[in-house]
Amino acid sequence: MKIITAIFLTGFLAFTIGLFTILPWWSFVFTSFIVAVAIHQKPMLAFLSGFSGLYILWTLLAVLKDTDNEHILSTKVANLFPLGGSYWLLILITGLIGGLVSGLAATAGCNFRKRSSFNTKINK
Repeated sequence: MKIITAIFLTGFLAFTIGLFTILPWWSFVFTSFIVAVAIHQKPMLAFLSGFSGLYILWTLLAVLKDTDNEHILSTKVANLFPLGGSYWLLILITGLIGGLVSGLAATAGCNFRKRSSFNTKINK
């Protein structure tokens, strides 16, 4: 149950920080870190929840934006990379990049919780 909550919170907070602030694209790292500190998990589960939350969010947002412009821009960008013009592969790679960054931030948050004095204050 904690992993589902962490996945939802990671995606929701990343979406809201991207929607309501003028911070750069990588600002979701802070939300992934905070969610991993707040919800106690093992490092692998923290990585998986951070990865899944952002992978689902970025892939879904990329698909929605891509269908709005009928795959024109993504096909042109996919032709610049060795993807053979496959816009689906570009969308999956976009989600993978966001998921990896978020997963690493969540792992850092989990390790921060384990190794800091913050952990002893919460558990008392």
